[in-house]
Amino acid sequence: MIATLVNAAAVLVGSLIGLFLSHRITDAFRKVVYVAIGMVSLIIGISMALKSQRIIYLALSLVIGGLLGNWWNVEGGILRLGELLKRRFVRENQGRDFAYAFLTSSVLFCVGAMTIVGAFRAGAEGDYELIFTKSVMDGFMSVMLAAAMGMGVAFASLTILVYQGGLTLLAVWLRPLATPLVLSELTGVGGALVIMIGINLLELRTIKTANFIPSLLVILLLVAADPLFARIGV
Repeated sequence: MIATLVNAAAVLVGSLIGLFLSHRITDAFRKVVYVAIGMVSLIIGISMALKSQRIIYLALSLVIGGLLGNWWNVEGGILRLGELLKRRFVRENQGRDFAYAFLTSSVLFCVGAMTIVGAFRAGAEGDYELIFTKSVMDGFMSVMLAAAMGMGVAFASLTILVYQGGLTLLAVWLRPLATPLVLSELTGVGGALVIMIGINLLELRTIKTANFIPSLLVILLLVAADPLFARIGV
């Protein structure tokens, strides 16, 4: 868990630095930061999505996962959690911006291949190098995000602790499931989610990104059924 704690601390410290700098950033500069982070998100997301080896699985998982997420209102639930955190820990009235910052940064910091592979390596092998590298990247990203979006980014450190920390603790049992196909397809779907974030930040259109999070579960089911599909020639 030491690597996850370092990762969460890096995001928290980076966010505090970003909050300190935010008072010196004008709206014009803030828009520039949004565009820059949006473009970086698109580049990262596209590079991740291209790692998918089963495009049909990627398409099916996004459609089915998106429908399930819309039915369950996943984004609404996460935004309500953000509002709860705001009321509990933050005095200033940041409204939806707090919850949106929490949602956006949580997805950015947790859907990448570095999170999954790094957690497995840390938990099963005691190899912290990948998570430490991710911590540096997340720390710098949190500075920009917090400067532009506010306090909600800092609370993404809780998401890292719960999600990445949980994967690390379960790594010994989950590692046999982390086949190359599983990793490539999870990375592909995660990339699609990061692309959605980039589109939102660039204000090209509004996408309820969190409603597509169930796609990560759907892709696991499709990959599990891959041998069956191969036998029947699908």
